[in-house]
Amino acid sequence: MILRLALALTAGLSLATEAAAQPTATFIGASTADLDNPHDLKLSPDGKYLFVSDVGNDRIAILDPHSLAFVASFGADHQDGSHDVDFDRQGRAYVADTHNGRVTIYEMAGTKARLVGELTKRIRGPEGVLVHPNGRVYVAGAWSGNVVAYADGEVVGELKGLSAPHDLEVAPGGDVWLSDAGNDRMLLLSPELAIKRELKGPPYDFDGVRYQDVLSDGTLIAADKNNHQVKIIAADGRLLLVLGSGRAGKGPGRFRTPEGIEVDGDILWISDSGNDRVVKYRFVTK
Repeated sequence: MILRLALALTAGLSLATEAAAQPTATFIGASTADLDNPHDLKLSPDGKYLFVSDVGNDRIAILDPHSLAFVASFGADHQDGSHDVDFDRQGRAYVADTHNGRVTIYEMAGTKARLVGELTKRIRGPEGVLVHPNGRVYVAGAWSGNVVAYADGEVVGELKGLSAPHDLEVAPGGDVWLSDAGNDRMLLLSPELAIKRELKGPPYDFDGVRYQDVLSDGTLIAADKNNHQVKIIAADGRLLLVLGSGRAGKGPGRFRTPEGIEVDGDILWISDSGNDRVVKYRFVTK
């Protein structure tokens, strides 16, 4: 039986755990940059910048991860509905250019981006992109209801029958977590795109689960958009922590349709999308 305990009132958090050691999350601050419906987040490979999929502005916005100050942007002259971003081992950025039906690929030099390629085969309305350590690129076609795996630009695998699939993130061991948003569930996939596990219904009660991140111990952090919450789930499936009251709002511990998630050490960044901002928390697991 999962217990729900109150955390700091100023943070507006609820906790669900069976363990003695309880994770906590403390609000640090919020961005003031001119963002419009920001979605997924990704730190640059060197950790110097926080890349923000700035959907309403059709671009990738680049923030200082410490102060959340605006630094630069790219793509507004050719992207349309930029939803996700990831990096490969060479530091190239892959952007889900959703309304153009493609993933754009950029050579990066600091904050400067040069378009060098794209992926388009078998996808419509891509909203999630993952560059896997195995060298494959996995793309979630939200409008085509599928996930496509590419190797050297060619399709090498496909999972169909999904509903508005969104983010993909690597789990320890190489499996892939997928947010199947339209079906209100999280799926754990093998690298070959076989379904290995499903998180759905109680105690998660997802409603339009969107973007996510996975910690080194397998802890899953997912933005539960329509519940206006962020949910932290242990590797064994226990619901550990719920951020947000379940009602839309603005302020510490409150969100309006959150979408993006990024974690580095004890810092958690969240795209508070409906409030057009990125918020920052200190997240302690033990």
